[in-house]
Amino acid sequence: MSEAALDVDPPPNDITVADVTQDSRQVKTDSLFVAIPGFSVDGHQFLDAAAAQGASALIVQADHRDLWRPVAAAYPDLAVVAVDDTRSALARIAAAFHDFPADHLTIVGVTGTDGKSTTTYLTHAMLAAAGHRSGLLNGVEFQIGGEWRRNETGETTPEADVIQASLAAMVAAGDTHAVLEVSSHGLELNRVDGINPRVAVFTGLADDHLDFHGTRERYLAAKLKLFQSLDAQARGTAVVRAEDDLRDTISAAHQGVTTIVTARPGEIADVSVLASSLDARGSEVRIVTPAGALGARLPMPGSYNLGNLALAAGTAWSLGVGPVAMQAALSDLRPVPGRMEPIEAGQPFTVIVDAAATGPALGLALETLKPHVLGRLILVFGVAGERDPLRKVSMADAAARLADHTVITNENPRSEDPAEMVEEIALHFLASGGESFDQRPDRRDAIERAVALAQPDDLVLIAGKGAEPTMITADRITPWDDREVAREVIRSRLSR
Repeated sequence: MSEAALDVDPPPNDITVADVTQDSRQVKTDSLFVAIPGFSVDGHQFLDAAAAQGASALIVQADHRDLWRPVAAAYPDLAVVAVDDTRSALARIAAAFHDFPADHLTIVGVTGTDGKSTTTYLTHAMLAAAGHRSGLLNGVEFQIGGEWRRNETGETTPEADVIQASLAAMVAAGDTHAVLEVSSHGLELNRVDGINPRVAVFTGLADDHLDFHGTRERYLAAKLKLFQSLDAQARGTAVVRAEDDLRDTISAAHQGVTTIVTARPGEIADVSVLASSLDARGSEVRIVTPAGALGARLPMPGSYNLGNLALAAGTAWSLGVGPVAMQAALSDLRPVPGRMEPIEAGQPFTVIVDAAATGPALGLALETLKPHVLGRLILVFGVAGERDPLRKVSMADAAARLADHTVITNENPRSEDPAEMVEEIALHFLASGGESFDQRPDRRDAIERAVALAQPDDLVLIAGKGAEPTMITADRITPWDDREVAREVIRSRLSR
């Protein structure tokens, strides 16, 4: 860590550090607070609050002198250390504070544009079925020591202090493995620095997040960091699909082994998942490994979920899990929250909540469901604010092509104007040839509209948020769950 010279003398006494955090709201007596320059909020603006709440030390960025210098002068007993990059410092400090917990776990990291969460759940289930105590950190939930809790951070991959504290809790609870969903933001912003996985999984790349990365090449470069960080001493393994155009690029990004998987008949792979039948609720599959093959039922619809299953099976195989445990994992599979999740509230039509939040993901979800719908396929969707603007175009296009009726609404508008976003999406929808649609900026109103339209044999797909627990607008974060709102709306409708 490169330290910049300070204009203040360090405190004369030793400093006690009780915890490490970049969230000023979590500061307590003897916390070490790391000020992160964010995209909308700068942690340096909360230095005075952190000091007043009892922080024993502040890690600040050297080029933010005008913000930390007055605080250092006002609190002479407070340790203030300036570094060149507080994001990079946070990862290393948090890892050291928690005694480098990743070194005591077999880490699996899953990255890619779509399918990350589902692949982490499937992998976690297979490791558990094989008798491994495994933790899980993804954009939906955490499991630590066998206990589940929601990911309340709002981030697919949380900040480094949250990750390191969670890994340390896994070690303390006796977990031996950990499966992590790793976003490109998490990789680019140093959140997983120092976590050298044993296995890295690539679910694929689509044009997304270009608002953040700028170009597809930089987006891919961020993803490749996970494979470049593979544990060299343990000869880390990359897992990639045989049919992926980036297969060779992924293999070349590390010095270990590559496990090739496929769910496509005719492809040669180390591990294959072959479907004998598909329906609206799942697939009958055969998992083929070098140790043999077994049949199983995947209780998740869609050919894309066959690909996610193949990646999970390849990951499990690379860690010594055989087909018997894979089969057992699917037999007892816990429903994946917000991933093609049916909502049952006594209604005479089908309602499904799915997390599809990109054009390709929404298209796949609609293509999966459409052949199984006797009536109309009614879609509720929005596009997250402050994300790649191409999402508005690609998601509107998927809706126009594949849904019979669309209710355009909002999905975490953040600082963007909700009404303007819906209007823009509607224009893209019309440009793609869409005809039957409503505009409902309020998401509850949109769900109510879709439920009111639905008749027996219809299917309502509520897409974009899945099991996310909040709605993010410009001035607040409020509790929200598409699944619970759908149940409330349906019950209210039925009662009338």
